[in-house]
Amino acid sequence: MLEWLAGGAEAFIGVFNEGGKVFVAFVTGILPTLIVLLTAVYAIIELVGEQRVHKVARYAAGNAFTRYTVLPVLAVFFLTNPMAYTFGVFLEEKHKPAFYDSAVSFVHPITGLFPHANPGELFVWLGVAAGITKLVENGTAPFSLAKLALFYFVVGLVVILLKGIVTEWITKLIARREGVTL
Repeated sequence: MLEWLAGGAEAFIGVFNEGGKVFVAFVTGILPTLIVLLTAVYAIIELVGEQRVHKVARYAAGNAFTRYTVLPVLAVFFLTNPMAYTFGVFLEEKHKPAFYDSAVSFVHPITGLFPHANPGELFVWLGVAAGITKLVENGTAPFSLAKLALFYFVVGLVVILLKGIVTEWITKLIARREGVTL
């Protein structure tokens, strides 16, 4: 009985020891990169000017294609998750649900290229990246990690465009059925 208890205690603390190793790896690995990336993004916003960023956002809200591709990309890149959703302020009420759907769907695909955009999704990306890295090391990967990140990004753009258009259509359909004027 005593051995079983000791083994359980060792396993319990072992989980925290492994968590500590992962934490240290993040602190010495990805954390400095994220801090530098965030600093660079804020510097770009300061150099370009907040008003210019807003002007581009208003322009991107003008048609369905840019509203559900360019605007979510700008929002997620510059404001990161969850502040990105505030870019909906540049939209008419009838477009806000579809924009939100597009933006929230883009927080993972952007992470491979720009990890600062959504650090919460970074764990998912790092898990996939670890698998691809092992395949690359073994010479069995059909593509590099950089290509995977680019594919995620491009496929994410297509998905958010389709989701935005479909959600806008569903919003109109429900509003009409409920007698709500948009």
